[in-house]
Amino acid sequence: MNNKNALLVSSVEIEIPFHDCDPMNIVWHGNYARYLEVARCELLRQFDYDYLQMRESGYAWPIVDMRIKYIDSALFTQRIRVEAYLKEYEQRLKIDYVIFDAATNKRLTKAYTVQVAVAQESGEMQYVSPPILMQKLAKVL
Repeated sequence: MNNKNALLVSSVEIEIPFHDCDPMNIVWHGNYARYLEVARCELLRQFDYDYLQMRESGYAWPIVDMRIKYIDSALFTQRIRVEAYLKEYEQRLKIDYVIFDAATNKRLTKAYTVQVAVAQESGEMQYVSPPILMQKLAKVL
């Protein structure tokens, strides 16, 4: 995953809570999607288009594709850093992610998500990102 050509970058730190872990104190694999969500929301806030603003603009942005590659395990009480990189926005939002151990900088996980705009009124998927997204991004790119 090459993140050198990212348009925007965000980074959040999370301490792994007990309730995210299995009996061996390893993060259950399904919880990684939540960590990506935290970083994604931080990235979207950089251009004032978080989920509330999306809804207010008349569009839903469901995730239509997600891939996660688990490289190493995150553990109970470990601090992780989740970085999100905006890679595409003209037809869809494609965001790449890397999760690191915050103390050692060791890479733990790589992932990406793809979201598409869906007009709330008609339920139709948009094949080009709506003008509101372009306007919001134009202010920061």
